[in-house]
Amino acid sequence: MAYSLPHTAVVILNWNGRRHLQAYLPSVVANSRGCEIIVADNASTDDSVAYLQAHFPQVRLILLAQNYGFCEGYNKALRQVQAKYYILLNSDVAVPPGWTQPLLHLMESDERIAVCQPKINAQQHPAFFEYAGAGGGLLDALGYPFCRGRLFETLEEDHGQYNDVQEIFWATGACMLVRAAVFHELGGLEPAFFAHMEEIDFCWRAKNAGYRVMYNGQSHVLHVGGGTLHKSNPKKTFLNFRNGLALLYKNIPSQGLLSSIGLRVLLDWIAALRMLVAGQKQDARAVLKAHADLLRNRTYWRKRRKEQQPKGNFPKMAGVYKGSIVWEYFIRQKRMVKDL
Repeated sequence: MAYSLPHTAVVILNWNGRRHLQAYLPSVVANSRGCEIIVADNASTDDSVAYLQAHFPQVRLILLAQNYGFCEGYNKALRQVQAKYYILLNSDVAVPPGWTQPLLHLMESDERIAVCQPKINAQQHPAFFEYAGAGGGLLDALGYPFCRGRLFETLEEDHGQYNDVQEIFWATGACMLVRAAVFHELGGLEPAFFAHMEEIDFCWRAKNAGYRVMYNGQSHVLHVGGGTLHKSNPKKTFLNFRNGLALLYKNIPSQGLLSSIGLRVLLDWIAALRMLVAGQKQDARAVLKAHADLLRNRTYWRKRRKEQQPKGNFPKMAGVYKGSIVWEYFIRQKRMVKDL
């Protein structure tokens, strides 16, 4: 008997990404059977919109008034999309035939699942996992994110070791299937993040609300990565460190909050010192600016924490590594998740 797919919208947020749309949108259109394909444009100044109108009339366009960033761009776009599920998909992702079915079947099997992701391999080196998401996102006790298949800059070769179905802590925003009702129930993505770590924050809030976050390695996609901000860009360093600390403050329960924040700040300063010694002065400065920005806007972040009222036993949540990934990677020289 044929399986009737639930109404699903694949939504790609675009900003000046015509080259990515030209390279990867054809695979999305061809291989996303039964899905509505939408491109939400963040007021691009290149010819993205004209290109889409000329070459992809079947793709729905949502035109946003300005560049709202990843978070608020998606929030505004998804308020205009009626579907049971949203797939948030980066413009630099290529997808194979049948990629949505394993994800949708998993979501349909349990209403407590709010989010899931496929396996993410690197477009340039498909035999290896890709930095953003890999085999599913995990978090250590101090809120540092890593993935099955990726510890900091070390990427594992894909030998099928993550072809499983597994509960994880966070799913990558590069390709994230979200239950629409939960997306709106939780207020969407954190707008103040602008970009980076917003998916971890969303998944953490979902877990605090009693939902599950899953990985399904029976589906896979290929991701280029760094399409908007390269990892060496100081602005990305600023966003990662600012959002990483805000992520911890927003979501960790009161018990252990001060010690976690204190240790995290110390480790951030050590990271800034390492950058300075390595000659990465702009990145080191970006870390300090990130902390200063968080302090300057502390009233906002206190309000957000109060609104969310974080609950739950964080160390016992699925996908939490109870140790320090920084210690294991840099001091004990462990490079594989299986060695932790």
